[in-house]
Amino acid sequence: MGRGAKRRGGRQRARGRSLWRHADFVRLWSAESVSRFGSEISLLALPLMAITVLHASTFEVGLLTTAEFLPFVLVGLPAGVWVDRLRRRPVLIAGDLGRAVAIASIPLAHALGVLTMPQLYLVGLVTGMLTVFFDVAYQSYLPRLVDPDQLIEGNAKLEVSSSGASIAGPGLAGVLIQWMTAPLAVLVDAASFVASAAFIGRIRRQEPPPAPASAGPGMRKEIGEGLRFVLGHPLLRWIAACTGSFNLFSSMLLAVVVVYEVRHFGMSAGLIGLTMTIGNLGWLVGAMLSGWLGRRIGVGRATVVAIVLGAIGPLLVALAPLANPVPWLIAANLLTSWGSTTYNIGQLSIRQAITPERLHGRMNASMRFMVWGTMPIGSAIGGALGQTIGLHPTIWVAAIGTLVPLIPGIASGIWSVPSVEAAVARFLPAPAPVEAEAAGAAGPVGTAS
Repeated sequence: MGRGAKRRGGRQRARGRSLWRHADFVRLWSAESVSRFGSEISLLALPLMAITVLHASTFEVGLLTTAEFLPFVLVGLPAGVWVDRLRRRPVLIAGDLGRAVAIASIPLAHALGVLTMPQLYLVGLVTGMLTVFFDVAYQSYLPRLVDPDQLIEGNAKLEVSSSGASIAGPGLAGVLIQWMTAPLAVLVDAASFVASAAFIGRIRRQEPPPAPASAGPGMRKEIGEGLRFVLGHPLLRWIAACTGSFNLFSSMLLAVVVVYEVRHFGMSAGLIGLTMTIGNLGWLVGAMLSGWLGRRIGVGRATVVAIVLGAIGPLLVALAPLANPVPWLIAANLLTSWGSTTYNIGQLSIRQAITPERLHGRMNASMRFMVWGTMPIGSAIGGALGQTIGLHPTIWVAAIGTLVPLIPGIASGIWSVPSVEAAVARFLPAPAPVEAEAAGAAGPVGTAS
């Protein structure tokens, strides 16, 4: 057997191994798990802090979500260019440590008696900006650690950890907030970012050096190349439209739902956390069944089913009765989280597989710019509507709006994609002549290195 055959055989054997034995993936997985767990605490603590400690209005609470996601509009596209120019691991570590410092400033300011809504907005902007770089680098880093046929398994495992955080996090957050108060509870989130940075720092696989910045065509042209790739791609542009429209209306709901539960239903922090904990079991169900469902009916059809599930959940929030809302809210969370997880695993795995390696950062940044850029708009609209027309009518507007993503979801034709491998064969662009020449020296375009 020749050396080339041995190398091919080694790669095939590596692909046959479970990611449980992939030490670097396990470290990345651990980092994401602990970080997500801590973030679930802040997700509940920050709006409750604004409501109960600072006595913020509905519009002011809605602006918290706007501040957090506004950086995806402001710096999302340049972040993709920088991530393609830099090694991913240092970007991930810097993002974690920076967010830890920003979050830790909240209990410090509260202890000194100087905590204000402007500080919460500033922390949201800073953490949001660092999250932009972290998420773009994170989604571009996974294909460098695992093989293309392991992307579904890798993304599913990462969603399982997110599911565990979503299930246990809100319940623990409610307990911690009632025991420690909301400002002190967010210290757990700050500690989780430090732990995440430590796990990522232990990843041993060396990344290839990025191309020198001077070798590129310039920031503006590189941003344009990423946008043209997504908007010109027959599948990615529809995924962007589907995800962006859902995020627009779901962020309208997210901006007012905690205020709605506190002021309309009279729910306590502990009850809200318990409701979210039980409802978020849908994240785990989606993560565990996504692979089976994809094999059973095809990855594309499973993704369309997920869009339908995600649209039903918000309608149940609007229909929840005043007398006994908890079962309705739990069912809403179950369906939305189940659908969101299944959708994210399917479309993200396809996106990662059909994008050439050199464009991963800009593809992810362009997608995040378009699909997360709608979130500050939605949250601002949600807060404004909640202040003017009332909380319940605003919930109805958001719930009906989450039906809109069905249009691009069906129009995309993603339902006809049976597997990630089929998506690669159908949608991965052939290397241009210049790319092919570079690939001869540096390895095939689109493969993990």
